[in-house]
Amino acid sequence: MHQRTIRKPVTLEGVGLHSGKLARIAIAPAPANSGITFRTKDHDEPVPATVESVVNSHYATTVGRNGTRIQTVEHLMAAAAGLGLDNLSIDVDGPEIPAVDGSAKPFVTLLMHAGRTEQSAPRRPVVIPYPIGAGNGGRWIQIVPSDAFRISYTLDNDHPAIGTQALTCTPTEKMFIEDFAPARTYGFLKDLGALRKRGLARGASLENAIGVGKRGVLNGLRYRDEFVRHKVLDLIGDLALLGRPIVGHVIARNAGHALNFELVVAIQRALGLERRAAGVAALEPAPFPGRLVPAPAAI
Repeated sequence: MHQRTIRKPVTLEGVGLHSGKLARIAIAPAPANSGITFRTKDHDEPVPATVESVVNSHYATTVGRNGTRIQTVEHLMAAAAGLGLDNLSIDVDGPEIPAVDGSAKPFVTLLMHAGRTEQSAPRRPVVIPYPIGAGNGGRWIQIVPSDAFRISYTLDNDHPAIGTQALTCTPTEKMFIEDFAPARTYGFLKDLGALRKRGLARGASLENAIGVGKRGVLNGLRYRDEFVRHKVLDLIGDLALLGRPIVGHVIARNAGHALNFELVVAIQRALGLERRAAGVAALEPAPFPGRLVPAPAAI
């Protein structure tokens, strides 16, 4: 399989979920092996969508370099990964990627409108050779060897609108478009004031998020288990920071952006050891970064 980019430039604008400010993005084709890069109007230096560029992973994934900050990239990254797009150049006018409706569906629609074209360079999947993990207790994530990319996710929350939601899947493009891309981010009404005092959720509304009140959801659900589906969507977007498709089984329980990022860092460190071993000498693999977490008996 070869790398892909889009055929023509496309644009989109909207309010940022956390900043509350209007933002506009322009997505253009990019050369093979260039990956996904962001650029703001105030800085000429591109910000690659890589592990090294992540400057914050609490409540959203933010990338930056030399003072540049682009917040909430995960839904756009998930859309690119779900559609098999490897190389994109994204200009951002504003502090954040637009929230649109709080899901990846608008970005999927936008990228499909742009069309896709195959490039000459081959894709190079990341094959997971041994378990790698992060977290402990009730919040953890790990990836184990598998013959395909799989996800098993369990979300536990004592709110009556959520409860325990679990799913296992081997995502295909069709499944991503239909079952995960439309799943929206969510927030609890009781937390809104505190978040806004911290400079977060200033653009949040019932138009771009599922609002969860004391007794239930304030604006309806697209899926009965939309909460866990959105967690899977975020995970796909965060894993895309590796810049390559993954062959492995991700198993997670109550993981969010921070733990997703810990896993991505751990995978990259493990692969770095493998690259040195291949390029210099045959070395015994060191214990993997992060912590091995026992897989659940059933999900």
